[in-house]
Amino acid sequence: MKAAERTITTRHGRIRISDTQGAGLPLLFLHGSSSSRKVFERQYDPRLLEKTRILALDLPGHGESDDAADPDIAYTMTGLVETVEDVLGKLGIHRLAVFGWSLGGHLAIELLARNHAVEGILIAGTPPVAPGLIGMLRGFHPSFDLMLASKPNWSERDIDRFESICFGRSATPDIRNGLIRTDGRLRAVFSRSMLRGDGHNQRRAVLDADVPVFLVNGEDDPFIRQSYVAGFEDRARGHHVEVIEGAGHALFRERPEPFNAILERFVDTVLVRRTRQTPRAASSS
Repeated sequence: MKAAERTITTRHGRIRISDTQGAGLPLLFLHGSSSSRKVFERQYDPRLLEKTRILALDLPGHGESDDAADPDIAYTMTGLVETVEDVLGKLGIHRLAVFGWSLGGHLAIELLARNHAVEGILIAGTPPVAPGLIGMLRGFHPSFDLMLASKPNWSERDIDRFESICFGRSATPDIRNGLIRTDGRLRAVFSRSMLRGDGHNQRRAVLDADVPVFLVNGEDDPFIRQSYVAGFEDRARGHHVEVIEGAGHALFRERPEPFNAILERFVDTVLVRRTRQTPRAASSS
């Protein structure tokens, strides 16, 4: 199915989106740092499209969206989530599920904490960390490669390294073009925002979530501590931790078949819950 393309004006600039439209469950895709909505091309699975209306957007400073006029505001945790909320408001979407990868996973958690319209989140390559440096170190492996995600200006060697460590053999020319195009100021501003603990306590938001939460990671992800993420497993509450063998950080590209099966199971879980319970009360936050 071909998605409709459009541009939506938000408080932080114009945002480019892809929208498969239809009456299915709205499922929002949020990409990682220095990427774009095109990274999810392998998730437009016919079985999933029968059940969902997939929405994918380029975050500010990425892809075909505008760079921020005021990066110190727009590129923070709060600023990025405000942009996403503006897009959803313009589209008239009031209930949805969210799949967020890496940086996009952190935005998904913040959306869940802020907005009772979120009926479930699936996050990949994203440890839900408590605020501050100690919280970050508990969820992430500190390394030079992780530091690249906070570096505003990349050399050609940096681009090569980030492409390799994040995407491996799943990289394409579109992936590399996205890395080159990204406004590097976002990397620096968002990293500082995470360290400050802007927004909600992400660890607490996930532990307390009363909607389905799927945490899915590649077995060989170089950035996250698998033992930390494993502690969020609580199937009685609908919190699932999944590990995909033979995959790294971009697991949904490297091994799309097993990942898409989990994504479909997540969607089914949200839909079943929707039939059993009344919607969460609307939030004004």
